[in-house]
Amino acid sequence: MSNRMRIAILIYAMVQAVVFGAGAVLVLATPLAQTAMALMPWVVGLSLLISAPIAWLLAPLAQARHARDLNARDPTRSFEM
Repeated sequence: MSNRMRIAILIYAMVQAVVFGAGAVLVLATPLAQTAMALMPWVVGLSLLISAPIAWLLAPLAQARHARDLNARDPTRSFEM
């Protein structure tokens, strides 16, 4: 399993929570609240699906930050991603 996949798996739950929260606020704080019972299962399902590609896109950013931090501590160290 690649490092990118491992990082994406780690941040998936956090991304999913943020996406779900945004969807829940969109449904509950707008006139859509009248149909919230029908829309909330869709919000849950869509947040599960949408979070995976977002986590996959964010994973290299987290990995690059880690590499920069390691390089800042010891510039002579060779760090390969």
